Amino acid sequence: MASQKILVVDDSLVQRLIVSELLTLHGHRVILATDGREAVAMARSELPDLIVMDVVMPNLNGFQATRAITSDEATWHIPVILLTSKDMESDRVWALRQGATAFLNKPLDHAALLELVNRLE
Repeated sequence: MASQKILVVDDSLVQRLIVSELLTLHGHRVILATDGREAVAMARSELPDLIVMDVVMPNLNGFQATRAITSDEATWHIPVILLTSKDMESDRVWALRQGATAFLNKPLDHAALLELVNRLE
């Protein structure tokens, strides 16, 4: 397992800490953003290896931020995992249409997230 720089984006401090701690414990370097607008800016400035992003956030939501990141020439290659409480099939389809690589539901399934992160190395 190679160490990756992973951008974790969530407006909930608790969720940011949970995901950050899990990824850090497994050898990854984590950077944090609190909303979609900050995520887009950090994706451009930090060029993380992977982004784990909530959907329901202020300013830009996760769908909008994912579309901005995956349509930008500098950041289109960065995989985005959307992690959200939205669990309808239409949400999953919309996420993929916005450029998301994967879609996971909350509450967080630690094993599923780690499996995705390892697969996307």
